[in-house]
Amino acid sequence: MITSDRQTLEARNVHVSFGGIHALSGVDLVLNTGDILGLIGPNGAGKTTMVNVLTGFQASKPGAIILNGKDVSRLRAPEMARAGIGRSFQAARLFRNLTVLENLIIAGLGMGLSKSAAAAQGREILSWMELEGHSEQLASSLSYSSERRVSIARALALNPAFVLLDEPASGMNEAECAALMRIITSLPARMNCGVLLIEHNMQVIMEVCDRIHVLDGGRSLAEGCPDKIKSNPAVLRAYLGDDAPQTERTI
Repeated sequence: MITSDRQTLEARNVHVSFGGIHALSGVDLVLNTGDILGLIGPNGAGKTTMVNVLTGFQASKPGAIILNGKDVSRLRAPEMARAGIGRSFQAARLFRNLTVLENLIIAGLGMGLSKSAAAAQGREILSWMELEGHSEQLASSLSYSSERRVSIARALALNPAFVLLDEPASGMNEAECAALMRIITSLPARMNCGVLLIEHNMQVIMEVCDRIHVLDGGRSLAEGCPDKIKSNPAVLRAYLGDDAPQTERTI
């Protein structure tokens, strides 16, 4: 799926409602291969719903998802994966009774690789992510932080043009976060992909992202480079409230 040419994933005027609750209202977003785009916002802002729309788990009505100029809004999750859009989840969702390597092999098989090619690709990804020591370990026996790293590895085994990571640093200690940041920062060049990153750890967001898109109440609040976002008054109000002391006005 991946080529040397730049590819583009767009969300146009995305709307999602659950009953009378508007989870997303008119959101536009663009991600190119080579980019690392942070998607942040207070709890309930619509971040995971946005990822669900981009990966075919949730429909937008109205709105459209455009992949390299083609409307792919009607594609469901397996078809989106085959089109080059991979993701990880807040809960790792690994096949717990399979080994770590087998989890990656299944992803490769789903993309049309032979079993031997899927296994070779899986071993290469695990080695690069310093997870080779877990390759024969059952997923059910992994620590929480290792589960999250394996979830990313499995998403990469789809050989995606775009990989969407939903809170990958959750539950990680400082050293684990530092290792994760090195991996995420190197993804665009190594995988020739674009990365969309949801994360509540603002150190991770500010250090690895080229651009940051902020949601609040299901609407786009701001987008820009990290320096502009962390000093944006509207973003600060969304995170800290109008009554936050001036000395705390940073994120």
